[in-house]
Amino acid sequence: MTHTALKTLPSLVGLDHVGLTVPNLDDAVAFFAGILGCPKVLTFGPIADDEGSFMTDALGVHPRARIERVAMIRSGNGSNIELFEYSSSDQRVLSSKNSDIGAFHLGLYVRDIAAAKSYLDERGITTRLGPIPITEGPVAGQTILYFQAPWGLQLEIISYPDGMAYEKDAEILLWDPRNGA
Repeated sequence: MTHTALKTLPSLVGLDHVGLTVPNLDDAVAFFAGILGCPKVLTFGPIADDEGSFMTDALGVHPRARIERVAMIRSGNGSNIELFEYSSSDQRVLSSKNSDIGAFHLGLYVRDIAAAKSYLDERGITTRLGPIPITEGPVAGQTILYFQAPWGLQLEIISYPDGMAYEKDAEILLWDPRNGA
């Protein structure tokens, strides 16, 4: 399959990481490592500017916001996950649904979604309906299952061992975690 020439950000290679702010870094690292098998690679911090505007200028947060600690997590053969523990006088706790504008979820590819569901069940992780096989439309071939981290982060496990229907006629293919392409 050939890729049509697209205008792109100069020198773009791919997604390096997804950044998430969590209420407690130790608890989040324990969830990612202990439940999902995504090990912590490194931690650093704090990062703050007690007098200037670095935090606003660089990160778009309150000037006295403080990143207490950061952890970098390795997620299989996909992009990394960066976990932030912030403190800030204007910090909010968001509890978004997938239907909310600006909401997001992490989609984790698994080779055996039934085994992954059993694994989550055995560890007391509540899942939503599913696994749900998709049998029609361009993403036919997928099976999906949603669940949440203890602090509310939406997660999805997904599998499409035989590919998806759109691939048959696609000019550009999505990145495929099954083979790293």
